[in-house]
Formats: sequence, C-alpha cells, structure tokens
Amino acid sequence: MSAGAYQAALTRRSRSKVSPETPDHDELVRLVSAAGRVADHSGLEPWRLIELRGTDRHRLGEALAEAEGKRSPSTKPLRAELLIAIVFAPKKSHKVPDWEQEAVASGVAHVLSLLLDEAGWGVLWRTGELTRTEPVHRMHGLAPHEKLLGWLYVGGVLPRDKPERPRTIDGARFITGLPTS
Repeated sequence: MSAGAYQAALTRRSRSKVSPETPDHDELVRLVSAAGRVADHSGLEPWRLIELRGTDRHRLGEALAEAEGKRSPSTKPLRAELLIAIVFAPKKSHKVPDWEQEAVASGVAHVLSLLLDEAGWGVLWRTGELTRTEPVHRMHGLAPHEKLLGWLYVGGVLPRDKPERPRTIDGARFITGLPTS
C-alpha cells in the first residue's frame, strides 16, 4: 500500500455537516469509474448509483415523510447539495449468491466515499430502515429486485471549531488464527 493511501485511510472521517460546494458530474463520473474496480466475482456489476441534486432532494424528503406517515417533508436530504443513492441491483448467477453481490455494491459505496474524502470532499453514508420502504423505493425508480443501501451525502469540508481526534483502531484486536482442534 502506498504511503498516501495508508494516510488517507487513517485520516478518513464521516462529515455530518458539509458546505454547499460539491463535485460536478464529470468529477463524480471519474471517481465512480475508479470505485467500480472493487473485487467483483464474475464481473456482474450488481450496483448502480443515482445522483440527487436540487429538487430531487425535496422529492426524497417527501418520500421519507410518506414512509414515516408524516405530513411535512423531511429536511434530512437538504443537509447536503449532493446525495448519491447506492442501489444494490443483483444479477442472476449460479456462481455468485446475492449476499456476495450486495457486498460488491457496499464495497463500491465505501471505496467511493474514500475517493471523495481523498479528493477533499466531506462525505457521510446515511442508512436506516426507511431505505427499504415502498415510498422511497418508488421515488428512486427502483426495479422490484433492487434494494437501496443508503445515500452518500457529499459537500465541501467545513472548518472545525475544535481539533479533530482521529479514531484509532488496534488492528491486532481483529486478526486471529483458527481455533485449535
């Protein structure tokens, strides 16, 4: 691993608040082209992304309100000027089960979030039970077999009031050997 990739992974953090600046469509296409290189057994590409900007975010707010049985549209989708819906779109395969294909879609979302972060954008992956509701499914125009995995909220990085404390992980805690028989 290059020193740059290692450092980028160590300093990546979710940004719950972002500024209105966003990558343009062309930059997004370039980053998605790289993110789509995740390990994908049989090259099925069981994923797609939906770019939500402008009034699309208001439509999502209305769908979220409908899913929750509320009258007022949710303002959550307005927290960033760009939302990227992550869609799991499984393909028929006798070799690759759905769970593995969903892992590929999740991998694309994660790698895209890392690439956006490395490019200087603030990113937060939002999920939740509303991603699987009928109004949200319908609003995104998903096919019956597709599932929404959540949205990447993307915008400019805001200055911090206090210094950041990077979260550290002790990698040794998560690596084990097989149990002895």
